[in-house]
Amino acid sequence: MLNPPFPAAALYERVRRVIPPIEWPVFEDDIAAILALKRERNAVVLAHNYQTPEIFHCVADIVGDSLALARKAMEVEADVIVLAGVHFMAETAKLLNPSKTVLIPDEDAGCSLADSITAEDVRLLRQRYPGVPVVTYVNTSAAVKAESDICCTSGNARAVVESLGVDRVMMLPDEYLANNIAAETEVEIITWKGHCEVHERFTPAEVRQLREDHPGVVVLAHPECPPEVVAEADFSGSTAVMSDYVGQQKPPQVVLLTECSMSDNVAVNHPGVEFIRPCNLCPHMKRITLANIRRALEENRHEVTIDPAIAAPARRSVERMLAI
Repeated sequence: MLNPPFPAAALYERVRRVIPPIEWPVFEDDIAAILALKRERNAVVLAHNYQTPEIFHCVADIVGDSLALARKAMEVEADVIVLAGVHFMAETAKLLNPSKTVLIPDEDAGCSLADSITAEDVRLLRQRYPGVPVVTYVNTSAAVKAESDICCTSGNARAVVESLGVDRVMMLPDEYLANNIAAETEVEIITWKGHCEVHERFTPAEVRQLREDHPGVVVLAHPECPPEVVAEADFSGSTAVMSDYVGQQKPPQVVLLTECSMSDNVAVNHPGVEFIRPCNLCPHMKRITLANIRRALEENRHEVTIDPAIAAPARRSVERMLAI
């Protein structure tokens, strides 16, 4: 085992509330190796909020939702970026850091939203709705971003839509996010039938049952949930906004209607809050593990590359979003 800058065992105190002691030895060797490899390679690990606690709290240098990762990726001074998340996030990091090596530990870590639309689909939509701006969710491939006018995340979607100063936009590909934003703005939004396989499974009946089982529980819903689920919730927002809500409001009991690991990661910092966990797993996020993060750093795999003809327009779409 490589010598880390400090004992990996000391990190257990951060996660002891969400990782049982019997599980920690399984993680310790990989954590120690990753910490050392990051120093040797001048590397950083960017981890999405849906990563498991041993990644999120023990080896990640930058954490957050897709908007936070996109912004912070631009400030990275390391030579190597390891993206602990899904493929479109690694592509976005590469778009914003073209001179750096960007690695994704498992190149099959995909996204149902990103898979729901292609660049050809966007071109056909432009023919059908000439002159209507295309707002594309960051949960898309670089090729789709390249066909778009501007990107958005769940945290800034309304601001992006309204920044265009038009009466009608196309918002792709998440139908539920688009419908939830349409309820908040006067702008007409043309949608696409893409859905997140995690959030689309939540139902209003499930929310009502949670309230019956846990009187007084506060329900927070991600805007990728169906609109009828958002209507049943007390509050809706991106993963970053949900985390901020818990920190500011400190509800005695809370439910986060989003991916499972989100509750674990937020719970680490809020020991006084009880988290009820009716969460759904993202099979793609769970393809990222300590073991393959370690292999990515040891073997320089899997490096993310983007065709320059796609990268330039895709980068413009992301940079326009970040400028708002």
